[in-house]
Amino acid sequence: MFVNASGSIEPGARVGLVGPNGIGKTTLLLLLTGLEKPYTGTINRAEGLRIGYLRQEAVQAFHDSTHSIWEEMLRPFAGVQAMEDQLRALELAMSSENDSARLDAILTEYGALQERFEAIGGYDFEIRIKSTLEGLGFSADAYDTPLNILSGGQKTRALLARLLLERPDLLILDEPTNHLDMRAVEWLEHTLRNWQGSLLIVSHDRYFLDVVADTIWEMSRAGIEIYRGNYSAYLYQRQERWDRAEKVYEQEMERLFKELDYIKKNIDRDATNPQAVGRLRRLSRELVAIQQMGLLAYTNTKNGLIPASAACAHTPVMKRKMC
Repeated sequence: MFVNASGSIEPGARVGLVGPNGIGKTTLLLLLTGLEKPYTGTINRAEGLRIGYLRQEAVQAFHDSTHSIWEEMLRPFAGVQAMEDQLRALELAMSSENDSARLDAILTEYGALQERFEAIGGYDFEIRIKSTLEGLGFSADAYDTPLNILSGGQKTRALLARLLLERPDLLILDEPTNHLDMRAVEWLEHTLRNWQGSLLIVSHDRYFLDVVADTIWEMSRAGIEIYRGNYSAYLYQRQERWDRAEKVYEQEMERLFKELDYIKKNIDRDATNPQAVGRLRRLSRELVAIQQMGLLAYTNTKNGLIPASAACAHTPVMKRKMC
């Protein structure tokens, strides 16, 4: 169960999601993709949002597929291939057409279709496929390999390749560097630095997040804290936040003990002392609130400050609020 968890992924954002093992990072990803449903709270997605999701282990990704690696990589380009077939058909029609008016009409249709075909990368999609497969460690000799006989690590890399070729609006990656060698990791870093959509990445590789992320979400039992910048910036800001929290803790504990000492002394003298009784009631309410909210959250609320875990931008690709 996620408590006080809210945030947004804006267009073009590169978010790194970090937190201890078992805290629920993968569950959160499943909720965001719609593969699981929240018990309470809401998840809002922009209309028409296309999400690509790489599981940490994609062993089951292609278990019933009869495609080869190359055939699978062609799937994101089905529309491009259909347009290519149309162009070939028009070329054939032009070569056999004798009527000048009809030929002019075919030429006009061909020119408009060719312009659209070029705009969507119709002349270089095979180059993109080869570049992506090579970048992720697949040699040309492997292109005809059936997906269902690949190892778990190879399936994960094949799925990552297809997702990159699909270019979804929001790409969610769970430990994408697990099955990559150093060369492939560097290639992926370069690719994601130039990614046009939004990214949400879970990774224990701090150097990878340093290069790729511009925002860090730290997940804990208390919710999600949002830090602007890469992983190194997150470490620095987190230490600053901890230092501030420690100072607030010391100040509040000093205040509470002084208050308790005053109440004890005055009630010992006179159990009906109205000022001491009033302060005791107020202190009791404070202690209950601190127990429920935590000392730092209570202090922020008391001082009119908004806890970082409640920060939420409102121009998102995806907005999420779960309580």
